[in-house]
Amino acid sequence: MITLALIGLLGGLITGISPCILPVLPVIFLSGGAQSARGTTDAPQASRWRPYLVIAGLVLSFSVFTLVGSLVLGLLGLPQDVLRWAGIVVLVLIGIGLIVPRFEELLEKPFSWIPRKDVGTERGGFALGFALGAVYVPCAGPVLAAITVAGSTGRIGVETVVLTVSFAVGAALPLLVFALAGRRVAERVRTFRTHQRGIRIAGGVVMIALAAGLVLNLPQLLQRLVPDYTSAFQDQLADSEEVTRALDLGGLVTDENAELDRCTNGAAELESCGTAPSLRGIQQWFNTDDGAAVDLAGLRGRVVLVDFWAYSCINCQRSIPHVVAWDEAYRDAGLTVVGIHSPEYAFEKEPRNVAAGIAAFGIDYPVGLDNSLATWTNYRNRYWPAHYLIDAEGTVRHISFGEGNYVATEGLIRELLVQADPAVALPAATEQADDTPEAGSTTPETFLGTTKQVNFAGEEPYRRATTAFAFPERMPADAFALDGAWALDTQSIAPADDAARVRLSYTGREVRMVLGGTGSVTIDDGSGEARRIEVSGVPRSYLLVRTDAAASGTLTVTVSAGVDAYSFTFG
Repeated sequence: MITLALIGLLGGLITGISPCILPVLPVIFLSGGAQSARGTTDAPQASRWRPYLVIAGLVLSFSVFTLVGSLVLGLLGLPQDVLRWAGIVVLVLIGIGLIVPRFEELLEKPFSWIPRKDVGTERGGFALGFALGAVYVPCAGPVLAAITVAGSTGRIGVETVVLTVSFAVGAALPLLVFALAGRRVAERVRTFRTHQRGIRIAGGVVMIALAAGLVLNLPQLLQRLVPDYTSAFQDQLADSEEVTRALDLGGLVTDENAELDRCTNGAAELESCGTAPSLRGIQQWFNTDDGAAVDLAGLRGRVVLVDFWAYSCINCQRSIPHVVAWDEAYRDAGLTVVGIHSPEYAFEKEPRNVAAGIAAFGIDYPVGLDNSLATWTNYRNRYWPAHYLIDAEGTVRHISFGEGNYVATEGLIRELLVQADPAVALPAATEQADDTPEAGSTTPETFLGTTKQVNFAGEEPYRRATTAFAFPERMPADAFALDGAWALDTQSIAPADDAARVRLSYTGREVRMVLGGTGSVTIDDGSGEARRIEVSGVPRSYLLVRTDAAASGTLTVTVSAGVDAYSFTFG
């Protein structure tokens, strides 16, 4: 039990410092120093207990909603996202209360019987935390996956409660630091003490803005823009055998799925891991004729990729473009992709929400709504996303958990398609850009074509119609910018007239550039010694920089006319 609590606490701490907390940080910071509308008129002090009450409310509501929210809503016949919308409404009400004191007094009236001065300061803090707990969406990980499975399947025991509470506490501790910092600023900074009215209004505006952002799913866009610098820690936690055993929480091994242990996560070669478990307990099917169910037995003769995902999962959002590309490229060659939408949270169980996510990602393959996590459990899955590759005979041949490993997975898809039909004519590999965040050791591969670039730092629109560029005043990390006249194409870029420049900020031990055509490039790394490389022939990789250890730096590459530039790669 102690081990389980420590695992939950560690998993929560990793989540608590991840980019997933960014949307709620301003609210947490301001909540620590917010004052009641009826505070004293001279230099009011920030409430001593308010930060702790905010975090206590968040821990309690997150734990309760995650474990039993789905089951209770099901029994009451209420929509699965009602808790999320209730939390958003409460955030709006609290925000209005901070802006309009009279409205805050109306909100506090139900609690006026409590013999306590300044009711709103204390109780408002707990209510705010409780509302945040209903809308707070941590990043996916093995601990959260185990908690979600237990809650959705009704397998809730003492171990699950301990794991959930310890995870919530771990995730909340970094937030408590920000709340205490907000209180400290309110106490120490004169501007906060003498402009409490303005600070309260700003806090109200921030809370209403957070609620509006949640309605528009803006936090997901923010999380996609910020690299997940905690991914390496999550991977270490997920790969630990001790953690895997501890999170089993009762065991899900059956005769149908026992042989899945024969597969190694992300193996480079095909393996044989038993007959694929069935797809069971699906509430609804999307993208099938009249909503007909998909039966794996009926797909014998075709290669099948089963993709477990959830539409608000940031990790899945970066993975889905690869799955969509594989479906488009190989469907006619014998591949069937089956998406299994296994929700992390109650609001992801709403069919209309899932349908909107399917449309937004351009998914045309069948998707099953696995609201009870029956198929998830039948596959003994613990990850968002997870890919199970099944051959034409119905045998699982490859498993890949989490982001990445796309090139290897696509190669194995192609291998199985040839095994199923040696005469099949396969299209070219998809070469979908891999947006999996690096752990900081190297910059991700940087594509220069208009359809695949993801880290252009210039101010100009990056499209074929744009021909004139200028370097920005400041270069962010892991980005590139252009200067001069360029001709942009879908796969590459080239100087429009004479030589033009590209600037790159990077981290890595080795920097290479894929170039084609005839001409030269000149590399300036700031050392005062420029270096020239002749380019000729078909596109290939040219070494620009090599050092003994990974380091960060900036390169300016001058590309002559006649040279096509495709990408930067790093090692």
